[in-house]
Amino acid sequence: MTDFWRDRTTLVTGATGLVGGWLVGQLIESGAAVTCLVRDWVPESRLARDGVRGDVADQALLERVLGEYEIDTVMHLAAQTIVGIANRNPVSTFETNVAGTWRLLEACRRSPLVRQVVIASSDKAYGDQRTLPYDEATPLQGEHPYDVSKSCADLVARAYAVTYGLPVVITRCGNFYGGGDLNWNRIVPGTIRSVLRRERPIIRSDGTFVRDYFYVEDGAAAYMLLAERLAADRSIAGEAFNFSNEAPLAVSALVERILGLMQVDVEPDVRGEALHEIHDQWLSAAKARSRLGWQPLFTLDAGLERTIAWYRRFLQAAA
Repeated sequence: MTDFWRDRTTLVTGATGLVGGWLVGQLIESGAAVTCLVRDWVPESRLARDGVRGDVADQALLERVLGEYEIDTVMHLAAQTIVGIANRNPVSTFETNVAGTWRLLEACRRSPLVRQVVIASSDKAYGDQRTLPYDEATPLQGEHPYDVSKSCADLVARAYAVTYGLPVVITRCGNFYGGGDLNWNRIVPGTIRSVLRRERPIIRSDGTFVRDYFYVEDGAAAYMLLAERLAADRSIAGEAFNFSNEAPLAVSALVERILGLMQVDVEPDVRGEALHEIHDQWLSAAKARSRLGWQPLFTLDAGLERTIAWYRRFLQAAA
């Protein structure tokens, strides 16, 4: 929390999503004047207030919002984030993740008041690589719809920085987890809910897929830090930064960690159904540590403990 955010007019897209909800909360606690672009009302989202209703693909609306709310800083998190949905519905994924990004950037280019733009990309933008961990010099080469959408959006953001001098930076993070994720197909919330219901947790892959797992409050803090650093140093415009705990873990090992923290001994239901997903993927955060002075605030166990506590409260209240 710094004076940087006090009364700063900030637009957040994707505010009803997992990271967006936590980011809005941290921005408000830091004194920012937050405007949210909300496409679909999500009653169980952490976002407790409504926002401007509309779609990130509506450029005229974006230009109106940036102008009328005198937006200084833009946090662009709106995206279709589920790999399975992207495989079944590639067009809607490309429309939101790619076209939505260039329309927002074009609206920012036309707005004289916008001073910082943070674009949320993903580790999936790198595609499937042989050399691990991925650093920011790793080529962007997605192959499946979700991965390709993030590769494209990432490159479009850099084009606006290099060609038009737009003050935009890009985040690439691992798999987010934390309280507020109500997509029960995801491994962390699904496992916790199964345990609390006294059911076997389901692993939809074969359990050997390796990923970064990045706590959502760390992600929100990283986005805010990056905007602050961009305001202080415009030379980082157009650059991407990986954020990661740098502690990759197989899905089966993550489930075991959750079961251990919840003090439950149960055999997961391993189904081996995952398709068109990268098998091993994790990130180096050396650039963020050296260039931004960044470090994670939470270990994996600390983040999981906070997450488990959140779902206990949520599911008890729902019951």
